[in-house]
Amino acid sequence: MLDRKGADFLRLHQAGANHVGIIYCIQGSRSIGEIIRGLVLIWELVEPTDMVGCVEFI
Repeated sequence: MLDRKGADFLRLHQAGANHVGIIYCIQGSRSIGEIIRGLVLIWELVEPTDMVGCVEFI
């Protein structure tokens, strides 16, 4: 899920909420191309089951 208010998801993660995985990027820190490359890299290298309960930063 992509959301402009992703910090809310990080707070849920810190609170111990169950989730299928969070990929987070600080707004304005990356170009759209860099974000897409990061997402594709994660998609290529990480199994969906390995993302459960995890946070990846791009």
